[in-house]
Amino acid sequence: MAIQKLYAGAKLREIRTRLGLTQKDFAAKLGVSLPYLNQMENNNRPVSTTVVLALAQEFGLDVTELSTGDGERLVSDMREALADPVFADTMPPLADLRLTASNAPALARAFLELHRSYRQTHERLASLDEALGREDARTQASPWDEVRDFFHYCDNYIDAVDRAAERFGMQGHGPDAAPRDTRPHDMHRVALGWLGDNNVQVKMTDQGPLRQYDAASKTLHLSARAAPETQGFQLLLQVALLKQDQLLEATLDFARFHSQEARDIAKIGLANYFAGAALMPYRAFLAAAQECRHDLELLANRFGASIEQVAHRLSTLQRPGAKGIPFFFVRVDQAGTITKRHSATRLQFARFGGACPLWNVHRAFETPGHFLRQLAETPDGVRYISLARDVSKPGGSFGAPVRRYAIALGCEVRHAGSLVYGDNLDVNNASAFEPIGISCRICDRKSCHQRSVPPLERRLTINIDERGVLPYQVD
Repeated sequence: MAIQKLYAGAKLREIRTRLGLTQKDFAAKLGVSLPYLNQMENNNRPVSTTVVLALAQEFGLDVTELSTGDGERLVSDMREALADPVFADTMPPLADLRLTASNAPALARAFLELHRSYRQTHERLASLDEALGREDARTQASPWDEVRDFFHYCDNYIDAVDRAAERFGMQGHGPDAAPRDTRPHDMHRVALGWLGDNNVQVKMTDQGPLRQYDAASKTLHLSARAAPETQGFQLLLQVALLKQDQLLEATLDFARFHSQEARDIAKIGLANYFAGAALMPYRAFLAAAQECRHDLELLANRFGASIEQVAHRLSTLQRPGAKGIPFFFVRVDQAGTITKRHSATRLQFARFGGACPLWNVHRAFETPGHFLRQLAETPDGVRYISLARDVSKPGGSFGAPVRRYAIALGCEVRHAGSLVYGDNLDVNNASAFEPIGISCRICDRKSCHQRSVPPLERRLTINIDERGVLPYQVD
């Protein structure tokens, strides 16, 4: 594999620290001189092919780790933060942002946290929020945003939790069983069995919340109005909270959240992660996905999951040494607000506001029950295949509110042959790809009929005697 200009100094230092090696010992094992290693770790030299091969042969490293991680996410997040009008006259060049993300990732994250605090304070002032007058007013990141970023920068893959869930989901199969030759248990039944063995009584009810656990009586109440796949998921979530409490707490200790609220939200997120990973055990699910070419409906039927659960699980298959296709996954509401987001690809979503209106996820509401396919190209020239579908969550009774969302799942177009949804698409025709962006402020496309605000990094020309699609021209 040819690698060009791969600067991964921070990642090299992280690997060396993880292995407990000095620079001298690490250089010796890689077959390079100490000064050469020092230059690579400080990004004065790119990582050579020889070093990449040595990392794989000497340490069994998944070399894709060198080219993935926080770098692109940090660059995307900083560009969006710097698109704030407060920075209008101080936008650094893209090359500087990449150097910061590569050489000083901690500084980049500190800047993002500072900007997030500024935004929250500014929004409170703008809306005359009474929170500023209360004793508990905060200027740090909201608990929700802090948890979202935790999963975002973990590639949405938590190894210890994923493996524990896989062991639970594959119980009854021998340790040497081939994933392709096994079918997952009825996890609804398995979860009920575990809860029963641990003296937890499960009761179905037509009233009350989706799930409610009374620790004193060890009684779990589940909504009888919920869909079967939702009921099964909630059973597994409760198993996670009871069976894996120590593992979840240890993971939370490692994350070092700033508030108890963030820690509590993250614990629910980790329990949700366990439930999805137990319902769709890693190796069995990955093998099934590859076998059916990532057909979401077939996978949902096989694993007793919903379409949304399957799509989200596909985006988490990033286990070192056994990675699936790097997907992005997003869920939006009818107002276009992103309510879930994750990307294992170079495509990064806007941290604030909605997604690009040219993206097919917004059109999914117009064709309920159908998958929409789109070939799209982002401003950086990367091409993707995107799949979108509406998701409705009925209330289960007459007059109960129906929650409506749309989800999108996609990957770089080079993986289209591994997707059943890529069949019959003209992936070799450049004109077949629709131009999409991330957010208008950091999208530098000159002519976009859906642009809401001008791009921050471009100069504008305004002609009072001429009006096109936009009231200005982007230079």
